[in-house]
Amino acid sequence: MERRYAVEDISFDLQAGEILCIIGESGSGKSVTANAIMGLLPSSIRASAGAIRFKGVDILKAKETEVRELRGRAVSIIFQDPLSALNPLMTVGDQIAEVMEVHKVGTPESRRKAVLDLLEEVGLPDPMLMQHQYPFRLSGGQRQRVMIAIALALGPDVLIADEPTTALDVTTQAQILELIRKIQRNKNMSVMFITHDFGVVAEIADRVVVMEKGRIVEQGKAFDVLNHPTHPYTQRLTAAVPRMRDEDRASNAQAPVVLDVQKLNKIYKSGGGFFSKGRIVHAVNDVSFTIRKGRTLGIVGESGSGKSSLGRVLLKLMDADGGKILFNGQDIAPLSPNEFRSLRPYIQMIFQDPFASLNPRHTIGQILVVGPMAHGTSGVEARAKAVRLLKLVGLDEGAYDRYPHEFSGGQRQRIGIARALMFDPVLLVADEAVSALDVSIQAQILELLTQIQKLLNVAMVFITHDLRVASQICDDIAVMYRGEIVEFGPPSQIFRNPGHPYTRKLVSAIPGHEWEPAA
Repeated sequence: MERRYAVEDISFDLQAGEILCIIGESGSGKSVTANAIMGLLPSSIRASAGAIRFKGVDILKAKETEVRELRGRAVSIIFQDPLSALNPLMTVGDQIAEVMEVHKVGTPESRRKAVLDLLEEVGLPDPMLMQHQYPFRLSGGQRQRVMIAIALALGPDVLIADEPTTALDVTTQAQILELIRKIQRNKNMSVMFITHDFGVVAEIADRVVVMEKGRIVEQGKAFDVLNHPTHPYTQRLTAAVPRMRDEDRASNAQAPVVLDVQKLNKIYKSGGGFFSKGRIVHAVNDVSFTIRKGRTLGIVGESGSGKSSLGRVLLKLMDADGGKILFNGQDIAPLSPNEFRSLRPYIQMIFQDPFASLNPRHTIGQILVVGPMAHGTSGVEARAKAVRLLKLVGLDEGAYDRYPHEFSGGQRQRIGIARALMFDPVLLVADEAVSALDVSIQAQILELLTQIQKLLNVAMVFITHDLRVASQICDDIAVMYRGEIVEFGPPSQIFRNPGHPYTRKLVSAIPGHEWEPAA
């Protein structure tokens, strides 16, 4: 059924000094609601009814000059992607100062001091040096701290945070959540936090509003909504949250070894010149592990731990600097691209961003058959296989002649899985394959991958920063820290009884780690 409104009959209030979480899937109307409050809706969209009252002023009826005065001073926003929200051509200090300058706050000298104070308040190291940095030189967590500093520059009463931790790894996410909570308490601000992560809700929310298809279906105290949801939609969402497994899957020690990695190394060299050697980073440092047929190995760790570098080396997208990669007994590490060409179909990747990895100018059918046909499969045979695999991943035959933009994120990821299966792979490498998806779609893709693995007995390397997801789908977990595997074992050991201090740090940083969704 087609929706008439992006949001309809939305009513809620935000109390002074509280954190209100708005949760729901993509398309539920969360961000539209936030942008309406900020007066940031595009000119093609307007509110046809209702009111947004802030201290007696109806923002929807206010003049643009009044809204501009409120924006930043009274109500401020933190966006999901700080890299696209920050100006790449301005230093972060200038961008913070610009907010104060536009609103004619202070003098150049007082603004410079305020910039340093804000950078220190949000926990960035060496504010004197940091103010002169450009966004691209900062990590994701540091950029998000800069966005928070910009949002706080005018001392707003209300802070809107639109999915500010979605793209961050678990420890950085925990730091940003703690920072927002600390600032909220110190300044007695009201925070409207938009998210699709129930762990975040369990971590920081006082109250919760649940949205589905533009409507509010449930709202109440965080404890009640999390532990005793009343609406079927909320119940479905909480049921879809990955649970930490207590029991591990039985291991078949007789299953053939698909991948045997021995003392693998990958080194990056940066900087340097005629008088200096530059910096050497051991992205993958003496990594060893084995995967058997039909098993899934999870690779977990923070950004910069070496997870994705390991995945790219396994796929031969980058050359190793040492060690062996025995695939079905053959060392593929030293093979040239031409020598590896005949083996490449048997090691396939499922990408993080299903939209960016699909050619928007090709139909789904073209995307699926082009690879096998390049390796000698006939067009008739490739089409028949593509249709069969589309059905396997839960899409009908009509998807074959449609284009990527006609599908949702979850459907595009199903197409990405079908494309990987077109070659009858022996090994799948999934790099953050569900991190961009809503919790319910994520649960569907994880179930699909589990079913495919049982059906085809394929081995899988599953790279993720979401420890709940890793616990749900993986048979074994390798924890990476600064290029090394510091702990290896089944999910129950890694997450219920971690042995390494770094693993304990990761587990304790899981948002809402003490909350478990009801079975």
